[in-house]
Amino acid sequence: MCLAIPGKVVSINGDNADIDFGGVIKQTNVSMVEAKVGDWVVIHAGFAIEIMDDEEAEETLKLWNEVLDHDETFVG
Repeated sequence: MCLAIPGKVVSINGDNADIDFGGVIKQTNVSMVEAKVGDWVVIHAGFAIEIMDDEEAEETLKLWNEVLDHDETFVG
């Protein structure tokens, strides 16, 4: 099972793209999907493997934030 955080494509140069993960930019290969600037993508092992629509990406990010917020209540 793959747990991934969606990232937004900010630029594409050939098969490589800069992906924004909440302010952290990472480069990844997008040759397996037909991504364009502004798309949300799921990355696995350095490759974009899926394109998500805005609603799905936002819901996924919301759930991740809830998990992280919940986890913080047990740490401190």
